[in-house]
Amino acid sequence: MDKTLLSFGHGFSARAVSRLLPKDWRIIGTTRSEEKAAQLMGEGIEPRIWPGADMIPALNKATHLLVSAAPNADGDPVLRELHGEIAKRAAQFEWVGYLSTTGVYGDHQGGWVDETTALSPSTKRGRARVEAEAAWAAIPDLPLHIFRLAGIYGPGRGPFSKVRNGTARRIIKPNQVFSRIHVADIAQIVVASITRPRPGAIYNLCDDDPAPPQDVIAYAAELLGLQIPAAESIETAEMSDMARSFYAESKKVKNDLIKTELGVKLLFPDYRSGLRALLAQEPGA
Repeated sequence: MDKTLLSFGHGFSARAVSRLLPKDWRIIGTTRSEEKAAQLMGEGIEPRIWPGADMIPALNKATHLLVSAAPNADGDPVLRELHGEIAKRAAQFEWVGYLSTTGVYGDHQGGWVDETTALSPSTKRGRARVEAEAAWAAIPDLPLHIFRLAGIYGPGRGPFSKVRNGTARRIIKPNQVFSRIHVADIAQIVVASITRPRPGAIYNLCDDDPAPPQDVIAYAAELLGLQIPAAESIETAEMSDMARSFYAESKKVKNDLIKTELGVKLLFPDYRSGLRALLAQEPGA
């Protein structure tokens, strides 16, 4: 049977996934702008401007769904518009993937979490993701797989440009650690799940080396041969509410399940290998 992936919110991570799928797959991806639709078309993706486009024909063809669209003030945007249509086709899909966030676990003061950890988000974004996960999981017979992503980086999304132009900051908060994941590893993990589906599965997507954010900035500066930005205490640093919210939670995320169940070997098991690869790929980035 021909495979068709319908991807809602076909952005940075989803585009990386689509590049790893076999060439005979049909991929339909939604985006919000004509400019991005043209980019997707150039990558062999069939774009749909959505919200706006009639998605029923695409849903009728889909064997696989990938949902990257983030919830907003009104909840999950895909389910808000298409819940009934998706629910009545649940048995049609071979695999459904929902890209969530490790923010659903909340703050653990630098402690470890895994897929069995209770969900206790402390941010508005985290709470919205918990609600969205639950809404997708409540659809009967849907072969749902939830991927909880740590901080994403990759080509065009590394720290080098900020270090170069002097806007990178080393905000220090004691015992603050983040987990992160290279977009290439997101892609290989999602494709491994498509190959080995287990409806109801939940996977943490992160590397092996949770680290303080200031260490990442310092290493990027070292790779560039530039001065390491001065340290700033979070107590006195001027920050937007959005920026400060990223420091509201500290945890180390375990990724054992992607290895034991999906057989994944991370391409970039720590931020050092990932940053070195980015710089080699984009020397001027």
